[in-house]
Amino acid sequence: MTLGRQFGWLWAAYAASAYGSGLGFGALPLIAVLVVHAGPAEVSALSAAGPAVGALLALPLAPWVEFRRKRPVMIATDLVRCAALASVPVAYALGRLGFVHLLAVSAVVAAAGIAFNAAAGAHLKALVRPADLLVANARFESTNWSSLAVGPPLGGAAIGLFGPVATVLADAVSHLLSALGIGAIRGREEAPPRPPGGSRVRAGAVLDGWRHIIGDSGLRALYLNNLLVSGLIMATEPLLAVLLLDRLGFAPWQYGLAFAAPCLGGLVGSRLARRVVARFGRQRVFRVVGTLRAVWLIGLAFVRPGVIGLVTVIAVELAIIVSMSLYTPVLATHRLERTPGELVARTLAAWSIGQQAATAVLTALGGLLAGLTGPRTAIAAAGVLILFSPLLLPRRDESATTPVGHAPAGQPQSLL
Repeated sequence: MTLGRQFGWLWAAYAASAYGSGLGFGALPLIAVLVVHAGPAEVSALSAAGPAVGALLALPLAPWVEFRRKRPVMIATDLVRCAALASVPVAYALGRLGFVHLLAVSAVVAAAGIAFNAAAGAHLKALVRPADLLVANARFESTNWSSLAVGPPLGGAAIGLFGPVATVLADAVSHLLSALGIGAIRGREEAPPRPPGGSRVRAGAVLDGWRHIIGDSGLRALYLNNLLVSGLIMATEPLLAVLLLDRLGFAPWQYGLAFAAPCLGGLVGSRLARRVVARFGRQRVFRVVGTLRAVWLIGLAFVRPGVIGLVTVIAVELAIIVSMSLYTPVLATHRLERTPGELVARTLAAWSIGQQAATAVLTALGGLLAGLTGPRTAIAAAGVLILFSPLLLPRRDESATTPVGHAPAGQPQSLL
């Protein structure tokens, strides 16, 4: 199915950025371990404090993004991420790279990423018919997982050949390519409506996204569930880096392979999303697949050295990724369909900020627990806690009044 040339440019820009990020997957924690010689608490602090500060920086950006043309915002945030990431190899070459620098880069990249995603979601609405939303989201999801399948092994090889900051430089260049791709989208972008009451955005506008999410019972349940599931899965990443690289002696290429190979499962899940929804319904996907996302994480607590340990990580990650790649495009489509066009950027920003904050808190707690007991115990605790997350999934069929490809009653269908 073709979604048009302009969507093709947006997809190409996304792919460039995604593949660059795939090369740089886990690069900052890896650099913290290999270059700065950080311990478990510091690595977790990097993964927690950076996104937390980034979320705070992004907070006032949500209404600013909402009432501006989205393509210039996307280009600007891509260039900001390019500059921030490029500063890492420069500082490394000068012998000035330190933990605080990595922390600052993590925060800036996180804030710019939230603003970019909010603008991109709103802009996608203008490019894709409502009936094609699930297809578009599935293509982005497929691209994301394919980039993670290819990127980490190549990134591990690049680190071995060119040094620990090579993948960060590649990631910086990818954001520059993304900006060029977005700039190639033709057609005049309509200016969004002015803020109510004049040119100035009211002070409470930053909270409108959360008001919308909390006011919709289905979105609220999905939001709270996603905060816990995504936060706990992401919180194990720095802990697993320390466990595999430091405690169990895995080589960087093995670390990359352990995360790359399972990402092929993401291609399967994302390509099945439309068929599964058509056959079983969206609500069953939320309940069944949403539960399956949560049951595998505890397996990472049983990783051992050698080939058996590597296979264990790959098997657990494969099960998680197949479930997530099927679930995520359905969630993204449902969220956009239930959001009025004039609230899309603020809702997406609120969702991302909440997710970043939850990830930061859970990562910090995981790092604290790892510092007291070790990374394996902290991973096990996350695996047990995530088993309770299905209790937060919605019990009512919220999709019954909002079929895939249609906007909620009373809301415009011209946007995503």
